[in-house]
Amino acid sequence: MSKERLQYPEHRKRNQNQIPQPEQPLEAVAGGGREAEDGNIEYKLKLVNPSQYRFEHLVTQMKWRLQEGRGEAVYQIGVEDNGLLVGLAEEEMRASLKTLHRMAEKVGADITVLREREVDYDSDVPRKITEVLVRKVPDNQQFLDLRVAVLGNVDSGKSTLLGVLTQGELDNGRGRARLNLFRHLHEIQSGRTSSISFEILGFNSKGEVVNYSDSRTAEEICESSSKMITFIDLAGHHKYLHTTIFGLTSYCPDCALLLVSANTGIAGTTREHLGLALALKVPFFIVVSKVDLCAKTTVERTVRQLERVLKQPGCHKVPMLVTSEDDAVTAAQQFAQSPNVTPIFTLSSVSGESLDLLKVFLNILPPLTNSKEQEELMQQLTEFQVDEIYTVPEVGTVVGGTLSSGICREGDQLVVGPTDDGCFLELRVCSIQRNRSACRVLRAGQAATLALGDFDRALLRKGMVMVSPEMNPTICSVFEAEIVLLFHATTFRRGFQVTVHVGNVRQTAVVEKIHAKDKLRTGEKAVVRFRFLKHPEYLKVGAKLLFREGVTKGIGHVTDVQAITAGEAQATMGF
Repeated sequence: MSKERLQYPEHRKRNQNQIPQPEQPLEAVAGGGREAEDGNIEYKLKLVNPSQYRFEHLVTQMKWRLQEGRGEAVYQIGVEDNGLLVGLAEEEMRASLKTLHRMAEKVGADITVLREREVDYDSDVPRKITEVLVRKVPDNQQFLDLRVAVLGNVDSGKSTLLGVLTQGELDNGRGRARLNLFRHLHEIQSGRTSSISFEILGFNSKGEVVNYSDSRTAEEICESSSKMITFIDLAGHHKYLHTTIFGLTSYCPDCALLLVSANTGIAGTTREHLGLALALKVPFFIVVSKVDLCAKTTVERTVRQLERVLKQPGCHKVPMLVTSEDDAVTAAQQFAQSPNVTPIFTLSSVSGESLDLLKVFLNILPPLTNSKEQEELMQQLTEFQVDEIYTVPEVGTVVGGTLSSGICREGDQLVVGPTDDGCFLELRVCSIQRNRSACRVLRAGQAATLALGDFDRALLRKGMVMVSPEMNPTICSVFEAEIVLLFHATTFRRGFQVTVHVGNVRQTAVVEKIHAKDKLRTGEKAVVRFRFLKHPEYLKVGAKLLFREGVTKGIGHVTDVQAITAGEAQATMGF
């Protein structure tokens, strides 16, 4: 292989025709690109005995890369800045890794070698390149947190897989692993998830799994983890589809895991869940479970079926079957760089086959939003979405949700609303918990629970927002949205009632007007005016919208909000 072709892929977002086909080896797909100034990937040819000045410069550079990757970075040793794979002899590589280890110690991080590979270069001595993960030891609870929504048909093994990953024990084939995940008695009796539950899986700074094995508590997992994966376990049964949609729209997952049973293939709500992920632009990867129950040919047939669906014009994805640890590392990096790449894992929760490949993928998977976006959100005023409401003995009212912008601290004075009559009420944040451990400061994009003391729970409901008083929030009963009707049995016209999902808002609305048209058919686009039937809501222009009623489904975004005052809301809603 000539050295002109031996170049690393560019670590920037590619357009679709630049995406490598997964079947090709890494060297063959390398498109040759210079190292990106931003991002958490650094190319280094060698780091042998640097001077003190050079060492300090390298440490500063590492701090920047860690900041870009929100606590983790990947170093490619033996690669020039322009992406040329030169490689290093064994002694130089050992010295470079030693320097990298010193740099990591200086910034309070650990290093883990992800993979090594030999390169053909004009040299008699074998030369290697090494890929190293640098991860910061957590300080002040600022661990990297990724939210993964778990989708898939009923009985595909979603809760069982999460039980195996988070408890550290394989399943017995009869659902023992999932018992700790269920929240209600009827779920244990039927074996079917009907509510949204959250499970955590940690990785420490050395890339080792931290879970509930060895009798750890949630607090201990958080304390010893540098990276946390929060799994949002959603319902697979069609009866609970509204709960699944709420989980996808409200909890803002970074990506989704679509579980497909090897013995049944694409069945039941699988297509529907796949469609939801595509409609809401949530990147997803696929896990084919229960491979221990079927012959190899059946598994291959299911994978081929998935590849066929993913390549269809509606999906336009590039499937990538993961069969080795090297594939898992490549898949994690490609998945973060291009939303079109869809890794496919085949595993068993009973035998544990290929389970480690999924863990390697989750360990290396970088944050899908960059640090600049998060910093911009943190500069804005505080806005917290209320998704869950609890009453905790000796604590009082507690709300769970996601901070969509700003910063929230213990003791902050916020306003919550809109109430049924369109008002916003003052309250104080008494304490904050992230992943079941105490936290002083909450930053934009993070999920947490906030204790509100003796605030009356009856005044709260899902879909409310807690915002900074300076924001002067606007509410509306009537809004307009540009929509695409995905499916409708007959024609969609004025007076039709649908359940509208916008972020954490879920309410029935009636179609008041379809601009420039009398009616809509499947696949048609239009601007539609909706009116909420029950109470006003807090909406923002540009927010993604999804609506449904029976088999009717549509997606779109909010284009206009007709703001009203609390007095107008009371008159409009008939209070």
